[in-house]
Amino acid sequence: MSDSLFDVPGGDDGRAGSAAPASAPLAVRMRPASLDEVVGQENLLRQGSPLRRLVEGSGAASVILYGPPGTGKTTLASLVSQATGRRFEALSALSAGVKEVRAVIDNARRAAAYGEQTVLFIDEVHRFSKTQQDALLAAVENRIVLLVAATTENPSFSVVAPLLSRSLILQLQPLTADNIRTVVLRAIEDPRGLGGAVTVDDDAVDLVVQLSAGDARRALTALEVASETAAAAGQSITVDTVEQSLDKAAVRYDRDGDQHYDVISAFIKSIRGSDVDAALHYLARMLTAGEDPRFVARRLMILASEDIGMADPTALLTAVAAAQTVQLIGMPEAQLTLAHATVHLATAPKSNAVTTALGAAMNDIRAGKAGLVPAHLRDGHYAGAAKLGNAVGYRYPHDDPDGVVPQQYPPDEVTGVDYYQPTNHGAEREIASRLDKLRAIIRRKR
Repeated sequence: MSDSLFDVPGGDDGRAGSAAPASAPLAVRMRPASLDEVVGQENLLRQGSPLRRLVEGSGAASVILYGPPGTGKTTLASLVSQATGRRFEALSALSAGVKEVRAVIDNARRAAAYGEQTVLFIDEVHRFSKTQQDALLAAVENRIVLLVAATTENPSFSVVAPLLSRSLILQLQPLTADNIRTVVLRAIEDPRGLGGAVTVDDDAVDLVVQLSAGDARRALTALEVASETAAAAGQSITVDTVEQSLDKAAVRYDRDGDQHYDVISAFIKSIRGSDVDAALHYLARMLTAGEDPRFVARRLMILASEDIGMADPTALLTAVAAAQTVQLIGMPEAQLTLAHATVHLATAPKSNAVTTALGAAMNDIRAGKAGLVPAHLRDGHYAGAAKLGNAVGYRYPHDDPDGVVPQQYPPDEVTGVDYYQPTNHGAEREIASRLDKLRAIIRRKR
């Protein structure tokens, strides 16, 4: 099994920390050999944290590392083995069955008889069946193995409860652009990497960082392929080299930074303009170029309230669900959910009434129209409130058969002001009719 998440650096014994062979992929050769080389995940590796204690040899709890690809799950598992001096076994849920799991546990039990504990790293643990996960329970419970499992999916939904209760759940965050840049620059100069044998233009580094979308492995793979292309041509690594190596015309999407903003702007304006086909074009362009799917999801959530609002109240629900799906399952599967949300929002009736309503209300606040809260609406849940007139005369709407009563709610300065002006688009058509009746009742003189 080569060039995969569960490859660990080491010789024939699989011991982490040994030098990876020169023929190994760049991402494997550049895997950190100590905590000092780890980039990112500062929240999990601060002094005294459970993960740091585990890596340094003083922790004994099994862990489940949950986070996007290329954020250091395999690296941290390797460091646990290296720092503690324990045996290291690695399994992939993609290929290992119950038989393989039991064989590893049997070997670990024999090693334990000689005082040696085994670190068992399982990649893609969410792909293990319930039976496979159950096979681990006794070994984890009795600490025959120290389990370090990795998953890109929320373990609360994909790992059986007994295994969850026996493990620490540690969530890794996507690497920042600065983190990725550090990894790339180190690989260019480090003897384990390119060893300074090839010159890399600054804008080519920028492009590799952008295309990585927070995935260090993806960045190093792109750099490695580009270096091979450049070496064959006797040239330095340029933006063109990176583009040619990846064979993706869409990488020009963010060649100098401007396209990044131009394309997302066109994407949002296409959805606002209800051109679903153009919106899908720009979405595909971003995804093909390696745009961070979370960035797209955030923009969809903003648009759902800004440009659709109450014309289709389900639009925001779809956008939020898409963002959660991106977090739960990641790419490439999440691209279908982003397309789903894009189609929904592009074809939904449009209204900016919520946006303009909030803007008008905030303009009045800035203009000083922020008077006293009417006395009958003030908090009356404390001794002496009634003597101040607080909550006196408040009418409880649920006491009325219609659930609406005449009563002043805003301060005197803005009484009678209509901030929300629903359109006749989609669901707002019905809201407009109901709103007129509500305002007439509420503002009726008692």
